[in-house]
Amino acid sequence: MKCVIFLLAALLAGPVAAADRSWQALRDGTLHLYPKGTQQLQIDWQPAWQAEANAERLYLVDGRGRLQAERAIAASETRGQLQWTLSDPHAPYRLEVPGYSFRNYRVKHSEHLASMFEPVKLHFSADVGRNATLYFRTRAGERAVLAGKFHGGVHGLQARRLADGQQVTLALKPHKTYADFDQVALPGSGQDQIWQLTLVGSGKAAFWLDGAANLFAQRPEDLRTPHWHPGEVHLKLHEAVLGPTPAIGIALPYAEPPQSAYTALDALKPQAGGYYSFVDVLSRQPGRERGFRQVYQQHFGINQSITLLAGSGRKAVLEATAETLAGLETWLEDSRTLNGGLHYLAVADEPNLNYPSFESFERYFATLSRQIRADTAAYAAGVRIAMPASSRLSNGPTRDNAAQRRGLDWAARLLARHGEFIDALAWHEWMVRDLLATRVYRDNVLAAAKLVGLDVKGRPRKALLLDQTNISSGSSLSPYEQNTHFASLWWASVVINASQDGLLDMINYFQAADEPEYPKGMLHENGHEAYAIKPVGLAQSFIARHWGSQVLKLDNDAFEVDALALNTSVDGKSGQRVLGVNKALREQNVKIESVGCAGTFRLSLFGPDSREREGSWHCDNNSLSFTLPGETLFSMDWRRP
Repeated sequence: MKCVIFLLAALLAGPVAAADRSWQALRDGTLHLYPKGTQQLQIDWQPAWQAEANAERLYLVDGRGRLQAERAIAASETRGQLQWTLSDPHAPYRLEVPGYSFRNYRVKHSEHLASMFEPVKLHFSADVGRNATLYFRTRAGERAVLAGKFHGGVHGLQARRLADGQQVTLALKPHKTYADFDQVALPGSGQDQIWQLTLVGSGKAAFWLDGAANLFAQRPEDLRTPHWHPGEVHLKLHEAVLGPTPAIGIALPYAEPPQSAYTALDALKPQAGGYYSFVDVLSRQPGRERGFRQVYQQHFGINQSITLLAGSGRKAVLEATAETLAGLETWLEDSRTLNGGLHYLAVADEPNLNYPSFESFERYFATLSRQIRADTAAYAAGVRIAMPASSRLSNGPTRDNAAQRRGLDWAARLLARHGEFIDALAWHEWMVRDLLATRVYRDNVLAAAKLVGLDVKGRPRKALLLDQTNISSGSSLSPYEQNTHFASLWWASVVINASQDGLLDMINYFQAADEPEYPKGMLHENGHEAYAIKPVGLAQSFIARHWGSQVLKLDNDAFEVDALALNTSVDGKSGQRVLGVNKALREQNVKIESVGCAGTFRLSLFGPDSREREGSWHCDNNSLSFTLPGETLFSMDWRRP
């Protein structure tokens, strides 16, 4: 029965009419839609896992990148349905199902509507019925590669070329490392070819194409090449200052960096740092951390940091034992000697994910926070208490019983009972993989600010620290994301969205350099302790060069382009800039209103080649205009005379 429910492809499920077709149990990917005339799109969903702990959103984008419809799905809506109207003038559409999704989405439409599914690479994208069938196309001369990954469901891929029946088979095997997968080259051809793909088995499916369009249809006649019509972006600048920009930082290793890494770290220009402090190590080796903390503060100028207490190997669950308290005292002593800066301390790492209960963590937190606050010299030296350093904020952590473990809820309970000891709200955000879904970062900052409240100056009463974030959590990493320009687009979008309202104090990328089991850094070692900067690190360098001191109010009508208005100061002269990112493949025509045409202007672009170059612009009627290439970061700077 389960196979019927989760059937994908041309097979029909339940009472669906013969004239309708459906895509079943989509979890992560994009559905390209080509209606004829006016047609209805029906979507319904069911829980997959921990849906009651996770709110989600669906997006419908038209052929020019405008958001035509959006559906916010509350955590309580584990089941639901909606209907959207599609029409020729706005085609082609893209239905975005952002992953990681905790729901199974079924999409139904008329047989007169052509549709193609673009699955996410490496991660599983759907839950399918047994031996589901799809079609894909390779172009003449392409060197296409069919790839897949075993996620416990579909265990093989079979491709058959329709023109001559030639077959290619790929077995999907379990791999110890998440980033590893299976692939096979498809035979080339001097002509376009249509292939039939069979997903062998049932359940979670991960399949994709490299070297060819990563698009799959239920019928051969539905296959087509997407056309990216140019988009229009209208930005309107206001003089109102919303607040300061956050310090942008990185998670730093538990050691002094080798001299060979200094140049690469300097290029990242980190303003903040994230540390782990291992209490069992400190209790045995007082002063073990002082050296590298001094190097990061004095050489790299990192005067704002957050430290998570843990045990060796990042052991997450600590108790208020003599060893823990001794390690804490040593950390406080080290902080007193650093002579300046802000040193936030979270007494545990993601307690809502790791501790057996809120009550057990609260007892531990109460004991340590009292000891920290009793050290008035440490407070004078800049030591502050952050909580709870949760795994995610508005949604629950990725574990069972997540609805009772939301970071926002644990933070509210701690504030109500121990608010006098708390200086900052800290959290980690993972698993927002879709570039268009990164606006959730802004939502979370606003939710955090609402929880702690605002003072008479409109500033959060507690500092807000997004102290760890990455595309994926743990080691569930995709090289298609971590090692490519995708990570550059993602990081720029996250920084811009999180900074949008001038409420955030710190945002840290996790982590600075790749580790063997966690290759999710901005740098990677390329032999003999030499470090190379990955694309996301080069993007961070671009962002740092074009950062500012204050956030200005900016109206933005675009969905695929994120933008942030900033006050700047260069060589003692004040100026303004708009820092932004085009997350789509399409070219965008950008206009910034209310700027004025008198002054000095410069447009800097950072595209898929990870190199900065100057762009052209023109100014007319107090508005700046320029053409923004696809998948490109930009900084539009100006100084008035």
